[in-house]
Amino acid sequence: MKTNPFRIAQFSTSAAELRQLPADEGAEIAFAGRSNAGKSSALNAICDQSGLARTSKTPGRTQLLNVFTIGEGRRLVDLPGYGYAKVPEAMRVRWRSVIDAYLRERTSLRAVVLIMDSRHPLKEFDMQMLEFCRNIDLACHCVLTKADKLSKGEAARTLAFARKEIAAMESAATAQLFSALAKTGVDEARSTLAGLLTV
Repeated sequence: MKTNPFRIAQFSTSAAELRQLPADEGAEIAFAGRSNAGKSSALNAICDQSGLARTSKTPGRTQLLNVFTIGEGRRLVDLPGYGYAKVPEAMRVRWRSVIDAYLRERTSLRAVVLIMDSRHPLKEFDMQMLEFCRNIDLACHCVLTKADKLSKGEAARTLAFARKEIAAMESAATAQLFSALAKTGVDEARSTLAGLLTV
């Protein structure tokens, strides 16, 4: 059985502003995605801890940058979900500005894990994030969640479609299928993330 380097992840802090984050050193990976894409469930599955990131039936519960440490100088950062959160528009605008600044200015950031529902991949936000990462030369790994909801044929076609669209926009992003429930793609995601953290 493979050892899971993310099993030791621990919640560190929640930040509403960049200055509240840990010192900008070492290496970290950010998790981004629409509010209902299964971001927290994916993070929990990768870390093999059911209660690490808070999951909720109400989309948009992640309203801060939540930081999880993985040993010395390594971190995962769960970004606020995009889309369905029932909050005032002014707060959404502030979130967007904080996330934008984080992605542009955080020197320890090695990659973005872009979480997408495999039944509804490459929505507007997903395309914007892929383009953003391409433009600032930031690695991006797309995780197509809830793959257990698709047949094998549908899942294969969805993955092929996503990879074709990513290539068409001249992005170097990678993509994989994932299911927190069926544990599909969990080892692949861990391996990819571990590699990105050591770059």
